[in-house]
Amino acid sequence: MKNLKPIFILLIVMLVAPVWNIGEAQVKGKESKFPRPRIGAPVIVGAERVGEYLPLLKDKRIALLSNQTGVVGLNHDKHTLDLMLEMGLNVTTIFSPEHGFRGKADAGEHVSSSVDEKTGIPIASLYEGKSRMPSKETMDRFDVIVTDIQDVGLRFYTYYITMVNMMDAAAVYDKEFVVFDRPNPNGMTVDGPILDMNLKSGVGWLPITTVHGMTMGEIALMTNGEGWLKDGKKVNLTVIPCKNYTHQTRYELPIAPSPNLPNMLSIYLYPSTCYFEGTPVSLGRGTDWPFQLYGHPDMKGYDFSFTPTSRPGAKTPPQMDKLCYGVDLHNLNAEDVIAQGMNLEYVIDAYNNLKIGDKFFTPFFDKLAGRTYIREMIQQGKTAAEIRAMWQDDVKRFKEQRRPYLLYPENNKTSKICND
Repeated sequence: MKNLKPIFILLIVMLVAPVWNIGEAQVKGKESKFPRPRIGAPVIVGAERVGEYLPLLKDKRIALLSNQTGVVGLNHDKHTLDLMLEMGLNVTTIFSPEHGFRGKADAGEHVSSSVDEKTGIPIASLYEGKSRMPSKETMDRFDVIVTDIQDVGLRFYTYYITMVNMMDAAAVYDKEFVVFDRPNPNGMTVDGPILDMNLKSGVGWLPITTVHGMTMGEIALMTNGEGWLKDGKKVNLTVIPCKNYTHQTRYELPIAPSPNLPNMLSIYLYPSTCYFEGTPVSLGRGTDWPFQLYGHPDMKGYDFSFTPTSRPGAKTPPQMDKLCYGVDLHNLNAEDVIAQGMNLEYVIDAYNNLKIGDKFFTPFFDKLAGRTYIREMIQQGKTAAEIRAMWQDDVKRFKEQRRPYLLYPENNKTSKICND
């Protein structure tokens, strides 16, 4: 038996070594098959920092909140769930956000609970019914919730809301909460008004700016620190930060975060074109370029046209099967789009062209905007620059409020947190 001990240790090292080498290989500069534009050393996401969380999670029952974006490795071909299981961690439950665990469902679509075919672990959908709070029976299956999900940094993008709801559940049932952090692809930008909490909804949950520039880990820390959980409760929170990331890093996502954000330009345009969701204008759902076009059958004076059709991730897109006239944005320069921030010129252009007055806006528009004055000023004929001036104090105030919770530099200077 003594002779078997070294062999057993060797086997363990062989199993663990490839995982630890995820980070080491990137730090040493080996190229990934998937290009990730960046500044400085390659980014290592929280899920890849096994040594930071393995001691924390060992011998605990774990619930994993994740979806198709929870990938690790140089080729982004391994899911965090599989990595955790290989490490011998006891994952008993999977929670899935909007779009489901595999990320294929439409926005807001009902997603049933199921079982992960690969592992046999039960999946508890948080988009199955009206309540986003898991049942006591589900909560009794685990000791700690781990979140590993790629956000895009917008107040109306729902993944952070799902995380905060799960933090509420963890606080109620006295569960630990861990965030495997990932970069925010819009982390260089803070823009738009702070949410009027009278407009709180499923597309706006916290009093933050429209483009908040924070990672999921930073949002979790701020939510806990500012007392934004129900009844001001606190949760036992740990964030596993990224390495080699700053808020100026141009981090290219290895996988689409949701069906209608298929590329980086769609993610950069999302703060500006998502407002069409609260109008009759198509923003390109049901085309190859969602959030990178806009148009309507009755818009006049445009040479560009497109026809939205039913497809996976956009089963019934606005203006389906109708020829729409409008504007093609999909060839814009990414850095120019980033520099524009939240740009209302596209919405104002469509509003002025259609000339349908109040019928242009649905109630959903104000929920997305987070303030009623944006709609009101568009109706008054104000320019995008005049409307932008209204929220500059909000941006300044929010930047100061969030600063204690930032894990990463706001510029490209290194920090102990980012690189230790």
